Amino acid sequence: MVTFLGRLPAVAVVIAALSGCVPQSGTRQDASDRDIAVLSAEPGLGAYLAGRFAQSHGDTRSAAEFLSIAARRDPENIDLQQRAFALLVAEGRMDEAAAIAERLLIIDNDSALPSMLMGARDFRDGRYAAAEKRFSVLPKKGINGFLGPLLTAWAKAGQGDINGAVALLAPSPETASFAPIYDFHAGLIEELGGRLDQAETRFKAALAAQTSVRTVETVGAFYQRHDRMEAARALYLRYRLEHNDRALFDGDRQFALGAAAPAVVNTPTEGLAEAMFDTASLLRQGAAHDLALVFSRMALALRPNFPMAHILVADTLGHQRRLEEANDIYRAIPKSSQVSGFARLRLAVNLDELGRSDDAVSELSALAAERPDSHDPLMALGDIFRRHKRYAEAADAYDRALARVDTKDPRNWTLLYARGIALERSKQWNRAERDFLEALRLKPDQPDVLNYLGYTWVDQGLNVEQGRKLIERAVELRPNDGAIVDSLGWALYRMGEFQAAVRHLERAAELKAEDPTINEHLGDALWQVGRYDEARYQWSRAMSLDPEPDQIDGLKARISTGQLPAQASK
Repeated sequence: MVTFLGRLPAVAVVIAALSGCVPQSGTRQDASDRDIAVLSAEPGLGAYLAGRFAQSHGDTRSAAEFLSIAARRDPENIDLQQRAFALLVAEGRMDEAAAIAERLLIIDNDSALPSMLMGARDFRDGRYAAAEKRFSVLPKKGINGFLGPLLTAWAKAGQGDINGAVALLAPSPETASFAPIYDFHAGLIEELGGRLDQAETRFKAALAAQTSVRTVETVGAFYQRHDRMEAARALYLRYRLEHNDRALFDGDRQFALGAAAPAVVNTPTEGLAEAMFDTASLLRQGAAHDLALVFSRMALALRPNFPMAHILVADTLGHQRRLEEANDIYRAIPKSSQVSGFARLRLAVNLDELGRSDDAVSELSALAAERPDSHDPLMALGDIFRRHKRYAEAADAYDRALARVDTKDPRNWTLLYARGIALERSKQWNRAERDFLEALRLKPDQPDVLNYLGYTWVDQGLNVEQGRKLIERAVELRPNDGAIVDSLGWALYRMGEFQAAVRHLERAAELKAEDPTINEHLGDALWQVGRYDEARYQWSRAMSLDPEPDQIDGLKARISTGQLPAQASK
């Protein structure tokens, strides 16, 4: 998931307050146009049931279609109207949603989401006072207690009341957990009102909480526009030290714009869109994907040219397995945008998941050529090659990625680890071992590296005692990781401690039951302690779990003979 905001720790409060508005998604199963056409002609119950089924499977597009049909057939059913409304907003069908919102507000004039949507439409049309009236009557608890003052502040800013707007965002015990967002928006409002010193004070307070992408981009550009170039440079350096990538934000690229660096918010309407986006980002962080889509769509209704909100929508659609739709959004983001690189990375990952690996490789290769100072495209390329077991090509991609970074920087242990795996799988153990050891030097006690190196040593009969110690440490750090517990069991097996091996391998099989290697290992250990029928069962189970090609012959031999091959029993 992409983390865009990071200004607020109290995500759980937000999600709890919104629970029940839009159920969370699961695995998506699209309804066909034929299904929709058939159910349109059926009584409302059929459309309702189809809509609820689609919604429970994460298909908000079909759910919106079905439930809007049901809502038209049963206009007095408030629960149905509310569901249809939220889903239509999530799908960006704002005119249809607005028609339902108006009906809902007749029944309950402070209904939260309908009030926000209609207030946003007032805002878009310049009716700031009308929007303020809608926002000011939002309930004062939960998410609305946070959003009410924020949205109302932007409505006051639209009317030129900067003092009134900022006063709503003043620190208080009730809103202390929301202070970073309030400071950020107060800074935007102060700058819009020409009060630069006050804007900088609020921006600094927001930065003190966390250097999120949006805050750094906003404050850095503020510094650049107001001849504070060294402050901007220092901020971008701080961001780079804390975030070892340039996919979402490239400080060097923005710094090159000099005093022409654009403001993130230039109008009150853009400010309101920013508030909707911030809310969506928080919800996305907390895995409230459908609600994140609702607020992202409202942000885009206010500000159609909003690349960060487009990214968030596409990311959420990707989570719903709507990869083609997500890719259409990623492709539409202009290359001039700061988030273009991230969009193209996500596009490539989705292409690979759609079975279009060659297209994914082409996209990443082109991006790597266009951005010679970024290692992200090459790392993603290596990951794709590794996923498809093209290990030599993966190692080459990681080689090129590492040539673009400081290999002594502790943040780059992940690249060394990834290359180590590719090298080990492509039978280049000496290089792989060096990478694992260097990764551990940069990131001591990293469980994955401890496990991989320790397991490989033990499996090859090299440094067996040292390998066992590495794995034991990894198990201490991550006791419920089935793969790591398996490594310890296998180390004990290789050292002839079969009873102890069985205990750990049984635990590993409980933790990661669908892993063929773990089941094979358990079968071998069971055979060694005389539990032959159980051993054969585990080997048969491993065979049913899509084992690696080099495991198949050995498993077949074990199953057919009921015993270990001679070389495996030693």
